[in-house]
Amino acid sequence: MAVYTDVSFEELEALLAGYDIGAPLAFKGIAEGVENSNFYLQTDRGAYILTLYEKRVRTEDLPFFLGLMEHLARGGIACPQPIRDRGGAQSVSVKHRTGAILTFLNGVSLTKPDAPHCQAAGDALARLHEAGKGFALSRANALGPAGWRELADATAARADTVQDGLAHLIADSLSTLERDWPRDLPAGIIHADLFPDNVLFMQGKVSGLIDFYFACNDMFAYDLAVTLNSWCFEGDGGYNVTKSKALIGAYQAQRKLTDAEAAALPVLMRGAALRFLLTRLYDWLNPDPDALVRPKDPREYARRLRFHLQARGAGDYGL
Repeated sequence: MAVYTDVSFEELEALLAGYDIGAPLAFKGIAEGVENSNFYLQTDRGAYILTLYEKRVRTEDLPFFLGLMEHLARGGIACPQPIRDRGGAQSVSVKHRTGAILTFLNGVSLTKPDAPHCQAAGDALARLHEAGKGFALSRANALGPAGWRELADATAARADTVQDGLAHLIADSLSTLERDWPRDLPAGIIHADLFPDNVLFMQGKVSGLIDFYFACNDMFAYDLAVTLNSWCFEGDGGYNVTKSKALIGAYQAQRKLTDAEAAALPVLMRGAALRFLLTRLYDWLNPDPDALVRPKDPREYARRLRFHLQARGAGDYGL
């Protein structure tokens, strides 16, 4: 979350005139993340989040994202719910930006999750995959292998200014992944960005999942690989197999991986690492001068990708 577009109190009052959620009591920007403009809104009836969609979120994708959150909630997943205006619309226009008001979830995200937290995340991910079944809309993964190629081409000329040898690492890894990427594994709705900052906890239990703006239809095991990459590496770059076993074990207690998914895990781990390396690298090289937060360092995911290139099989991840 972040703030790229300011909203005045007068503009907020005009917006709320179309809703039945009460009078505003507090309103402030949330200076976190790198994708959208987000504001905390407190009214005399409750707490909400106003999101203005920037950068990678396309307006035409909003019915998928907002409808998915409603669908998942009906399936028992605690996630933000879009508040419809008096006319029934899920989204609105604010300062030439498409936006939405969503329910606020209580809980805190963790910067240093331990094994029990990883176990809870694995359980939540599997339940999300199950709850996503039957959703009427679909959305291709815009940041799958085809998207990686576009980002690699856009960053190749300057990649080595960030880290020596980075362009070669990306080019070689992408070439191999394009050749070996699995195409026929079990698939459905995935979150595609279930980092620790997108999972809220209260008293050691998951209280909510947030930030569904990369959600799409893709392979379930790829979503597991994204989650393992983001939860199981330590600050020194080492991979914590204890955390990995906890996360995978909890996932499999809800949804058993097929033999093909297990065999593909090393490739999927490399792909997930490359995806976040490339998006972080692009943002690092093309910073938004109006953003209140600095883009995330792509070198973190370069280290993770190099680790995966040395993996001998799924056993290295505790599977």
